[in-house]
Amino acid sequence: MVEVCTVDPVIAEQLGSSHPLARHLDDFLTDLANAGKSAHTRRAYRGDLIAFAAHHGEELAELTATPVRAFLAELAELSPASRKRKRAAVASFTKWAVRHDLLDANPMDRIDTVKVPKALPRPASAADVAKVLAVICSRRPRKETPLDRLRDRVLFETAYVGGARASEVCGLYVEDLDLRLDDEHVRIHGKGGTVRTVLLDDHGYVTLLKLYLARAGYTAGPLFRASINGAAGLLSYDAAHHRWQRNCAQARVEIDIHQLRHAHATELINAGVSIEAVRRRLGHASTETTQLYALLDDKVADTEIRAARRRRDRAAH
Repeated sequence: MVEVCTVDPVIAEQLGSSHPLARHLDDFLTDLANAGKSAHTRRAYRGDLIAFAAHHGEELAELTATPVRAFLAELAELSPASRKRKRAAVASFTKWAVRHDLLDANPMDRIDTVKVPKALPRPASAADVAKVLAVICSRRPRKETPLDRLRDRVLFETAYVGGARASEVCGLYVEDLDLRLDDEHVRIHGKGGTVRTVLLDDHGYVTLLKLYLARAGYTAGPLFRASINGAAGLLSYDAAHHRWQRNCAQARVEIDIHQLRHAHATELINAGVSIEAVRRRLGHASTETTQLYALLDDKVADTEIRAARRRRDRAAH
């Protein structure tokens, strides 16, 4: 009996199953899945590597630094962050190929890294976030409020009050919640397989969350589901992003879904919460990333400076 080898349907559609790199890309993505990489990460790798494979149509063993440089040169008009991501995808693939004896040497060792200028986060204002959330439904929803709107309100508010990434929130399960009275927490699965426990200290939000669970009848399984009858699996990030943008348009507010996380972090910094505490809450690997929020307009610092100036002026008189 002859074994029929198939490749990822997206790879087959965009490259063709006979492409010299098709089978290798499929094996690489399978290994990523087996290593526990998220579906979102695998989709990003797949897109970037399909673009690279469309540029380099030779056998993997013949891959050198020259075609990689040519591929990256064609991306010159993209932002540094986008170019860095695409380079990283190729680098991960070639590293995998060397480890599996498909390449004698890694051509990426001869390719310079892409430097990305550090940009300050762009937090949304609390007023603008409130406008969008209000468009979805009230924190005290009526009984006739559709369950999918209640789900969306709780989903986006979870990202906001917990400082979580939207993709992390979409991946939550009911079992990740600990709703003991006055000590409510949620366990968030972050990048690189990390897990952090986040305090849910907004009582209005907790009340809404419990109402949602009661209305939906969920006692286990995905917290935010793709269908309101609960029969489907997790709501995808793409679906959540689309629904967020639609509500923003209705509220006439321009906020990217990731700005909810930035807004939460900035509010904590401005309230005097330490950098280390904010780092742990957001799940940053180092304080260097978190410190960017401290470079924003810091109301706490302004207050301290004004108070010090007043004390100095009084002492002078």
